[in-house]
Amino acid sequence: MLGDSKGFSGYSVDDIEAARGFYGETLGLRVSEENGLLTLHLAGDTDVLLYPKENHRAATFTVLNFPVEDIDRAVDELSARGVAFERYEGFEQDAKGIARAAPGPAIAWFEDPAGNIISVLQPNGM
Repeated sequence: MLGDSKGFSGYSVDDIEAARGFYGETLGLRVSEENGLLTLHLAGDTDVLLYPKENHRAATFTVLNFPVEDIDRAVDELSARGVAFERYEGFEQDAKGIARAAPGPAIAWFEDPAGNIISVLQPNGM
């Protein structure tokens, strides 16, 4: 029934202005705002909707993943833009905060201004 519908994902933030600055300027994504909602325009003609929620609670899981060809370069560039990478118990992470445990991808996590978890990851074979 929905096989021909172009679905999209969304999640809440507590401050649309802060989200626009973070996603648009810090991460360098194309963003647009309409009716108080922020849309992230990702590669591959994919959109993600961010909506304000007064009693926002950050997700305790990764809400958005960015595959990259070179995770070290991505982490270095994001760090230079002020992004702080998270450290989690149960994951062996290097000095940059990158978990490189096989067989999964190399991955590093960070939070948006609302505390939502985002990752950059280098899939095996990239």
